[in-house]
Amino acid sequence: MSSRRPELQAPPQVYYGVDEARKYTQNSRIIEVQEKCTERALELLALPDDTPALLLDLGCGSGLSGEAITEHGHMWVGMDISPAMLDTALEREVEGDMLLADIGQGVPFRAGMFDGAISISAIQWLCYANSASHKPAKRLYKLFMSLFASMARGSRVVFQFYPENDSQVELIVSQAMRAGFTGGLVVDYPNSSKAKKIYLVLMTGGGSLPSGLQDEGSSNSSQALYQRRERMKQIRSGRLPKRAWIMQKKERRRKQGKEVRLDSKYTGRKRSSKF
Repeated sequence: MSSRRPELQAPPQVYYGVDEARKYTQNSRIIEVQEKCTERALELLALPDDTPALLLDLGCGSGLSGEAITEHGHMWVGMDISPAMLDTALEREVEGDMLLADIGQGVPFRAGMFDGAISISAIQWLCYANSASHKPAKRLYKLFMSLFASMARGSRVVFQFYPENDSQVELIVSQAMRAGFTGGLVVDYPNSSKAKKIYLVLMTGGGSLPSGLQDEGSSNSSQALYQRRERMKQIRSGRLPKRAWIMQKKERRRKQGKEVRLDSKYTGRKRSSKF
């Protein structure tokens, strides 16, 4: 399965050359999947009804996702690293403005410019190093940090992506959280190997996950990652006592059938330094 992944074959600007760009854009199955994923991403953005928005499309490719944005009455700006993909988009006369750029180098827009952003099947490319200077964690952080700044406060960003493994999910999530985003994973059709789709829904306004997102079949491991990071933030800020966090952690381990030490009045108590 992994041998078929385009990310393992060549850098995106090389893999999506002229022939692959045209093949990609003319494939009826790809068009259908892109359209459905974009529709779902727009739904998860939860934009105000009947209000045109300015959206950023990261990894816009040949404009398949941009067309769905236009059909919803929104304006968009796209970024992509493949000249051939952007040339194909120009040939198709899509209505968005497009920029040839590497999203791993950040988002070059002014603060608060966009009402939201989407990305369809692009961010997993940043999990691979295509040169000696490429550090996946740093490139992801650069993207998320600059993206956070360019979003209007209270807006959302939705990434649909195809991770190779759980480590890539954790890498992407950790860098998004480090940049200041909050949010959660939405997994559609989690029990289907072919139809399964993973969406990372990020928010700039803080707060807990909307209840609607928590009911979409989020994977337990990814959801636990978010909850763990949020608890650590609360501990550092003093909102959640360390003892309460330890008790919650011990209870989870008991439910997993693991051996846990008995609770006592000393649980979570700061130890005195010894000289």
